[in-house]
Amino acid sequence: MTDPLVVENLSWGEGFPHCSLTVAPGECVVLTGPSGSGKSRLLRLIADLDPGSGTARIGQLVREAVPANHWRRLVVYVPADSGWWTSRVALHMSDEARARRLFPDLALPDKLMDAAPDEVSSGERQRLALIRALILQPHFLLLDEPTSALDPAATLMVEKVLTRAKQDGTGLLVVSHDPEQVARIADRHYTLSDCGLAEVVS
Repeated sequence: MTDPLVVENLSWGEGFPHCSLTVAPGECVVLTGPSGSGKSRLLRLIADLDPGSGTARIGQLVREAVPANHWRRLVVYVPADSGWWTSRVALHMSDEARARRLFPDLALPDKLMDAAPDEVSSGERQRLALIRALILQPHFLLLDEPTSALDPAATLMVEKVLTRAKQDGTGLLVVSHDPEQVARIADRHYTLSDCGLAEVVS
């Protein structure tokens, strides 16, 4: 799909800002702003996980006009701390073989596939959640602080994987609090405040 993700006047309630932005395929848009400004809520709204007003679309495909599960396979939201159930990690993966191929790129040992999520560190779970999203081959990834639990070396590994996803045509909308990360990965940069979204022009 070559159409952009277009977000128009999304808001999560009266008195909150209305947000509009566009993410092109193969582009990384980074979103920053104060804690509590609504960055995570905006990602959840785009993914059709929370109620609100406004709309999102990919070309002629309008979020409200398709089943939620179909939209969420095209536009995949990955929170900073993803939910897991108790089964072994492999059962969380839609394509175990494809997931295993990504493990070396993120310095994850193969044995994690047989571990229960509560036996895995927070940093490992964060990388596993990214893999779980990537193997769905979404058109757009909405990533909420995808490296918040990682050390600098692992952070750079994640950024390299995201760069490759971009090159394959995946559009990225990333929430980050790390100015150095923003400088490394952002094609465009927005801040969110009570006044709404504002593009940062360097």
